[in-house]
Amino acid sequence: MACCSLSELLADLKAIKVDLSGPTPDFSKSQRPPDAMIDRWAETAAIAEPEARSVAIWAIREAALAAGIVPSSVQELYLACAAGKWAGKTVPAMNLRGWTYQTCRAVFRAAKELDSKLFIFEQAVGEALYAQQPPLEYAAGVLAAALREGHVGPVFLQADHDQINAKAYLADPKAEVRKLEAIMREQVAAGLYSIDIDASTVVDLSLATVEDQQRVNAELTAHFTQFVRGIEPEGITISLGAEIGEVGHENTTPEELRSFMKVYLEEMAKRGADLPIVSKISINSGTYHGGKVLPDGTLAAVNVDYELLKTISTICRQDYNMAGAVQHGASTLPGEQLAMLPKAETVEVHLALGFNNLIFDHPSLPQALRDQIREYTFANHANERGQGETDAQFFYNTRKKSWKVMKKPFWEMPAQAQADIMASLQDMFRNMFTWMNVGATSKLVTDNTTLVKVAPVVPEALRKARAA
Repeated sequence: MACCSLSELLADLKAIKVDLSGPTPDFSKSQRPPDAMIDRWAETAAIAEPEARSVAIWAIREAALAAGIVPSSVQELYLACAAGKWAGKTVPAMNLRGWTYQTCRAVFRAAKELDSKLFIFEQAVGEALYAQQPPLEYAAGVLAAALREGHVGPVFLQADHDQINAKAYLADPKAEVRKLEAIMREQVAAGLYSIDIDASTVVDLSLATVEDQQRVNAELTAHFTQFVRGIEPEGITISLGAEIGEVGHENTTPEELRSFMKVYLEEMAKRGADLPIVSKISINSGTYHGGKVLPDGTLAAVNVDYELLKTISTICRQDYNMAGAVQHGASTLPGEQLAMLPKAETVEVHLALGFNNLIFDHPSLPQALRDQIREYTFANHANERGQGETDAQFFYNTRKKSWKVMKKPFWEMPAQAQADIMASLQDMFRNMFTWMNVGATSKLVTDNTTLVKVAPVVPEALRKARAA
């Protein structure tokens, strides 16, 4: 594979019969891009120079829409869950920090094996920054993989941890809110039609009452709920989540849920009775993001409070018309623990570092790439090393930040090594989907998702090229 130049991209568009003669490029009579072309576009979208990258991202989005691959919201699905129309399934929400196109191809292959469409691709703000993979690029990698593997129907893209920085908020609340609003605009423009609002960072457990502890969190969540409702595309209700227990800290309680919702619903009533509220709640139930790594680099056992998850989910559905509780920090749990989540009526689980670990630790990964990852991490992120961290702990916790320099080397990896790693990823995703009980869900998803095609904005580089 090799990146496309702008002129090569224009030639590709003409080759698949895209009509470039009118005021706006028209894909309505175009042909599906050949596999090799999709591969080139995906690589161009990830590592080419900015103008070619912008056109490749746009072309992928348009070709996906033309093939019936539509970025969608999980709102209807989650309201159906809240209404008791489905249960006993936990939706896997997967954070893929690098090598996105190839990893997503493995996802869609596993999903096809199991007839599954009930899964989410998500990206946290921090991941977009440290991996230098903005939402538009991430979404393009997902959609190109869907196109390459013959997926048809909705694709669920989600913004994970749209988080208030507590220190920045304390210093200048308005500036921090504006910053997060700008991030949300960028995410929605990229087709991320599910957003997890995370103001749990401002919860103050030192205050006298639980309601006061959760008040600022609830007020900010209500503000961002109203904001998102004002920027969502016509015909789409973006699925929103709230967070009431910061992951890795104290376990959430039912009292905290009720106190949060009391203030949140009061705030939402002030903003308009017709505004849809959040449809799920992220809580802390005993896990850590990325797992808790021991000094020798191995992972500590984690005691997940499954009864708490079930209790919170039950309250959500019975009292607030929400789908239930969301579990974070779970991708390094063993399979027998993950399989407990559907039984606990956990509506969604966020999975991240396990995929990263599989890729970076895979026996087929060339030694030169292993060395590059290690050298970059120790040379560029030593200032992030925690007090008392061993080399093994530091490297395990921090190597994910090497993705921004590893994009090109991973694209240039020998084909057999790529195939080996993708096969192992496919096995992992197949297992995850089985443990989450999301096989045979294509009909469920189709019946509870309205497809709304939103045309992407034509990039300025393409406008100039056509004019020339």
